This record gives sequence, structure tokens and C-alpha cells, in this order.
Amino acid sequence: MFTGIIEEVGHIKKLDFGTASVKLTISASTVLQDVNLGDSIAVNGTCLTVTHYTNNSFTADVMPESVRKTSLSELKTGSPVNLERALKLTSRLGGHIVSGHIDGTGKILKKTPEDNAIIVSINADKSILRYIVKKGSVTIDGISLTVVDVDDNKFSVSLIPHTASITTIGSKGPSSLVNIETDILGKYVEKLLAGNDKETKTSPLTAAFFQQNGF
Repeated sequence: MFTGIIEEVGHIKKLDFGTASVKLTISASTVLQDVNLGDSIAVNGTCLTVTHYTNNSFTADVMPESVRKTSLSELKTGSPVNLERALKLTSRLGGHIVSGHIDGTGKILKKTPEDNAIIVSINADKSILRYIVKKGSVTIDGISLTVVDVDDNKFSVSLIPHTASITTIGSKGPSSLVNIETDILGKYVEKLLAGNDKETKTSPLTAAFFQQNGF
């Protein structure tokens, strides 16, 4: 479990490709301070397991499913990546509850300056947008952000200068692919209200709940 508060930006040191998987070696410093084998580290929001580490890098395997569903497949040697260690129970929850399980990817449409902020508009599939609500939380490349607005094919988030300067999203431009994880609470609410309905469509009861609560 993570919070979406990025601890540092690491860089891809080496990639070892399998048939449909990839092994990443990432240079880092902060996230290695108390690292152990088997620890979880979020890489651009994707929860990965440390399989090897040195004083200045760690290695993690990316399974085929993660390669298919995330932007990790686009990484190259030298690519910057957002890093966060798993949450400790004694830590402050500065962002929101983040699982590190990516729902899918989206593409940055545009970035619009607004005084001291940057509004980032992101295109996403409807299967992702259904769980994104205005003023709710969303994780972009591992960064906990607040949703500014959402419509049928896109949503927007606002960046403060600090976030833009210490994470990778500040340097990403239009057409850049980003990992998206929606707020897990919405998924549980829908599942519970749907009962045994295993259809992907929203049940009438779920729809009524969302409408009554302004979602």
C-alpha cells in the first residue's frame, strides 16, 4: 500500500527483456535507505517487488500483465521514474490510499498554466473514467492528485510547482503515456452494491446511489 507521495525520481539503469516480461534495474538513493529483499516499491505507480539491490540501485521483475496494462513497456535506459516505498503504519497518509495496481493508461492532451498551477488534461478509456469523480483522488504515474474536472473522454488534474518539479509529470508533454490508478473505494462500493451481478454494466441500484450522492 502506498500514499501517492513521491519520494524521489530514479532512472532506469538496465532493462532485461523476456518474451513478454521485463526486468528493471533502477538507480536510486532515498528508497534504498532501509530496503530489504521482497520489499514493495512503486515505480511510476506500479507496485514492484525488490529482487536484488546494491548501494545505488535495485532490480524488480515486471510480469506480462503489468507490461500490457502500464506504460512501463515504454521505458528506456536513462528514463526517469517516480519512486515510493510502501506505506508504514506509523507514517502520515499525506496523499490517499494507493494500491499500486494500475487500472490502465491515458495520454496527456494538454498542459495549461493557471497562475501558480498547471492544469493537466488526460484522455482515458470510459472503463477508467467511470471511477473518476470531480474533486476526488486519482493516481497518475504514482502521484496522488485531485481531480479538477471529468467528462466523457477525459479528466483534468492540477499540479502545484513543487509536484511538477520533483516528479516526472512536470517534464511530460502532450501524447505522453501515463499510468492511472483510480480510487479503490469507488470500486468496492460498486461491487458491494451490485451484489452478485457479475455483468460489467452498472446495476440500477449502483446508478441510483451514484446519482443521489452526486457522482
